[in-house]
Amino acid sequence: MPDSTPDIRELGKKVSNWGRWGPDDELGTTNLITPERVAAAAPLIRTGEVFDLGIPLDENGPQPGGYRINPVRLMSDTGQEQLFPGGFKYADDYVFMPLQAASQYDSLAHVHYDGFLYNGHPDSGLTVKGASRCGIDTQAKGIAGRGVLLDVARFRGIDWLEGGTAIGAEELTDVAAAQEVDVRPGDIVLIRTGWRKKFVTDNDAVEFTSSEPGLALECATWLRDRDVAVVGSDNFGIEVFPGENPDALMELHMVLIRDMGMTLAEMLDLEELAHACAADGRYEFFYAGPPLKFTRGVGSPINPLAIR
Repeated sequence: MPDSTPDIRELGKKVSNWGRWGPDDELGTTNLITPERVAAAAPLIRTGEVFDLGIPLDENGPQPGGYRINPVRLMSDTGQEQLFPGGFKYADDYVFMPLQAASQYDSLAHVHYDGFLYNGHPDSGLTVKGASRCGIDTQAKGIAGRGVLLDVARFRGIDWLEGGTAIGAEELTDVAAAQEVDVRPGDIVLIRTGWRKKFVTDNDAVEFTSSEPGLALECATWLRDRDVAVVGSDNFGIEVFPGENPDALMELHMVLIRDMGMTLAEMLDLEELAHACAADGRYEFFYAGPPLKFTRGVGSPINPLAIR
């Protein structure tokens, strides 16, 4: 647990990646996933086991309604009234949903403050047409490479952390040491809090989204020092909620997305993967999780895979 709450604007300047990859950059920390690092991660595939980290896109998801809803799928054709030569029939359907309804990425246009997005791009570029800079389509080549699971819930010996529990930087270091895994530049780091397991157990969307265990603000420096490319978790927003500062909202989002340029992966299902990692003590894997290429989108649903 962190001792004090840092000022986010000072913290943002400390961990900033603005200009690191040029004045026009819109990728942020996914620049760290180089071809060499992707190739180096390929040998992590040993048995060919594939773990689905995405949650179902259906009406039973974690969205309580209001701010966001669960996906709505509509059948436009079933074939029941079709008369085509030779007996051919087809079915079609449509989906209406927030792009961040289930397992998803936050793009670098998702969060901004003080008039700017990541890398100094003005927030005036966000209009009813979407994000002219830093949209999710800029990540179209996909996010793939070495993945690392930090199983905080298992480290603590519990099924899940309680809502409002902050995970500090020291604990991340301790979890990695206990698992005998190192975090390297360009990694996709996944944090298991057990919050998805709690939702599946209780089926309470209001509780799932009204609080959560998650990373403390100080973890921004921990992620920056290790040059992590993407951070993900099984909760709805990566960071602890309610946050450490009662007078502000989602401050870690502000620092990670706007200052560091870090893509966030939220609402993952890490349970099956966590069991496999604990069984053989191997907490690294090949991660593949491309976003859908929504032009000017500020987020995207994903079905990420861990391959071991």
